[in-house]
This record gives sequence, structure tokens and C-alpha cells, in this order.
Amino acid sequence: MIKVHNLKKQIASVNALDGLSFSAENGQITGLLGPNGAGKTTCLRTVFGLLQADQGYAEIDGVKVHEDPMAAKQQLGLFPDPCGLYERLTPREYIQFYAQLSGMANSQAQTATDKVIEQLKMADIADRRCQGFSQGQRMKTALAQAIVHQPRNIILDEPTRGLDVMSTRVLRELLLMLKAQGHCVLFSSHVMQEVAALCDHVVVMAKGKVVAQGTPQQLCEQTGKASLEEAFIALIGSDEGIAA
Repeated sequence: MIKVHNLKKQIASVNALDGLSFSAENGQITGLLGPNGAGKTTCLRTVFGLLQADQGYAEIDGVKVHEDPMAAKQQLGLFPDPCGLYERLTPREYIQFYAQLSGMANSQAQTATDKVIEQLKMADIADRRCQGFSQGQRMKTALAQAIVHQPRNIILDEPTRGLDVMSTRVLRELLLMLKAQGHCVLFSSHVMQEVAALCDHVVVMAKGKVVAQGTPQQLCEQTGKASLEEAFIALIGSDEGIAA
């Protein structure tokens, strides 16, 4: 479970986060939805400990990130940019390397790597070099790296950016699988259809604040709109909506 409490972060003259608070539950997919500049990426970087908040805190399974960042990170998996894979390594080598970075001994890392390769059905590509991989194959490898240490919580920042239709479909299936296994999945997105199709809970952000939150259906009912896109525009205003 991920909680953020009154997060505030100023970057230069901009209040990137301005009293942001919400929770992401286990066994659910929570989406951060907002236009460019809403603070989504700043929020996720703060949750992962890459940025330090000026005020407030993030909590991972009861551990405050600023008090014990290593313990918090052990319960977090960060989905990286699939384009950043080490192309000379095989997925098995790449995943095992990150398992060892998370603190596992060699034998533990090997066992965990074998398990995640089986879990994501990657046996056919596990021992091929990543160079020349399709987007979908890169994405599976990146996700395997994020979950090899078996974190309860997964963070993804605009994960479908740059993916083709088939790769996006594979990612959606993987996220639904993680949800079914009881993981807490938190991701940011601009794509309304993606959020409406996947999310159990949506946090609508604008200017570093929570504007509204609830299920996609609840947000539609709250605004009297027929679609999440129309509800989103109604909640943040047409000018902000165009910026997205």
C-alpha cells in the first residue's frame, strides 16, 4: 500500500506538489491522471525516494520513505524505460544483475530470476541478447527487473508512452496479472482510455493538487458526464485539458 501525506515540493518558482494526499491500495490499480505540469512525475519520484519533499511524506507499507529509504525501496518496484536496457546482456543476466543490486545473494538472485522469467512467460527470450528485441520483449524484460525482488508495490510513469498497440496490450495484461496477485500498482498517464480500462481508483491532479478521486464511474457521476475524458475536462477546466 502506498500513501502520500500532504506532499509539498517547490522546483525553482513552481509549486510542483502543493499539499498532495492520496492512497493506493493493495490489489488495485491506481492511476494518476493530469495534464502536463500537474506534478505526476514529481509525485512518483518523491514516492520512490528520488526527490525529497519540502513538506509531508510518502509511506510504503507503513514505512516512511524519508526515514528508512532502503526499507521502503525493498517494497517498491520501479518500471524503467524499456529503451534503456543493456543490449549486450540477455534478459536472464539483466534481471539477475538487478536482483543482486536489491541485496540478494547470488543463489537467491538466480532463483528469483528463474521465478520471474516463468511468471512472465519469458523462457523463449530469456537467453537471447536484448539487442534487436521488439518493444513488447523489452517491456517484459523491464517489468521483470522491476518485480524480481517481489515488491508489493509497483510504480510506472507513463508506461505506454512510445509503445505500439500490441505492446500496450501486453502491458495491460501484465498489470492486470499483478493486480490479481494482490500487488499495489500505481501509474501515471495522459491516456483516458488506458485509465478507464485499467484503473480501480483514479486520482485527478492539477497544479500539484488532488482535484478529485474515485472510480472512473464515480468521477463520471460526480460531473454528470458520460465518459472519463469529459469528466476530466469538467474537473480541471478546458484550458488545462487542452494542455494534456
